[in-house]
Amino acid sequence: MGLGRSGLACAKILHNLKAEVEVTDNQDNPAIRQALAQLQERGIKVEVGRHSQDSLKDKDLVVISPGVDARCPILSWAEELGVPIISEIELGWLLCSGTIIAITGSSGKTTVTTLLGEVFRSAKRNVFVLGNIGTPLTSQVDQINDGDIVCLEVSSFQLERTMGFRPKVAVMLNFNRNHLDRHRDMQEYLEAKKKIFANQDESDYLVLNAEDPVLSGLKDEASSKAVFFRSTRKYNPNQAAVVATAGLFGISQTHCDSVFAGFKGIEHRLEYVSEVAGVTFINDSKSTLVESTVWAIKNISQPIILIAGGRDKGLDYSGIVEVAKKKVKEVILIGEARDKIRQAIKSDFSVTDASNLSEAVWIAFQKAKSGECVLLSPMCASFDMFSDYEERGRVFKDIVREISQKVYEPQS
Repeated sequence: MGLGRSGLACAKILHNLKAEVEVTDNQDNPAIRQALAQLQERGIKVEVGRHSQDSLKDKDLVVISPGVDARCPILSWAEELGVPIISEIELGWLLCSGTIIAITGSSGKTTVTTLLGEVFRSAKRNVFVLGNIGTPLTSQVDQINDGDIVCLEVSSFQLERTMGFRPKVAVMLNFNRNHLDRHRDMQEYLEAKKKIFANQDESDYLVLNAEDPVLSGLKDEASSKAVFFRSTRKYNPNQAAVVATAGLFGISQTHCDSVFAGFKGIEHRLEYVSEVAGVTFINDSKSTLVESTVWAIKNISQPIILIAGGRDKGLDYSGIVEVAKKKVKEVILIGEARDKIRQAIKSDFSVTDASNLSEAVWIAFQKAKSGECVLLSPMCASFDMFSDYEERGRVFKDIVREISQKVYEPQS
């Protein structure tokens, strides 16, 4: 169920295993049609534009993509029929021969997953970096062998429908207000996160943030061995989590340090794009939390014109005010959440609306002076205007290139 990256990968691996596969997706767009064509070549039946009860007839198992809402009616129909429902990472785990390190948290997951992969790769370990980071586990699970390491980024959406999922190492980075557009409340969100260690035993490890008041107490709920990390003068929380996790596999802090020194960051996370007429452009499209944008602002030394907005996830945007007042000159708002953000910050900032991202970037450039920074750090999901944060970030970079060309093109 669901024909995004995860659904497509699931359908292919199950078909390779000689299962009788059918796929259903309630959307119908060019990306879905492209995936549909790949499956129809294999003779797989695909239903698009709706979820029908007929699609559940005579089924033994339903595998859902993370984008499928837990309250989708077809899941209720499946439950009434007694058809088991599992998530894509559950299927991947069932088929995986390697050692899984699963990383979750409200923020920092992609950075830690990427860094861990680099650490293991540098230590000459055969490693796969998969999951919510962009490459589904099921897309490469048939290539993973005994002794291989899998650094697996997992979200609460992916964990919701796990049953037996049991990583050798579970890493929980932090727990902040997030995804309340999908989860009923913070407790339901936490319960989904806790499924990362629910099936572990005393031979497994649970790596926890000692500085997070919610997570630090979870050791008493887990059967696995608890390992704590905390930030220091030398390590930020993400680096500390990597050092603690790598240490479980005999990799030294010194080795981690060498990897950290050469790490150039990840695309769409505080990514330097360009400097045009003295104005720096930073792509932080991956920021879908207030805390992530606060982190970005803290790590930029220049005065900032902030572009924010998108689809609201039930967040409290006033949490940005204290840090942003010190650096942010003006805020340009886009997307569905702009009215909510404006109400939260209007007494502290000059706020301008834009109808789309292109208009927002041009307005920000016109307002910025040489030596200042235009920062895209939305604090929101992208789905009101883009397919995902990656598309949003790519579009931002395209707009910046367009601005650069117009500023620097030869005058006739």
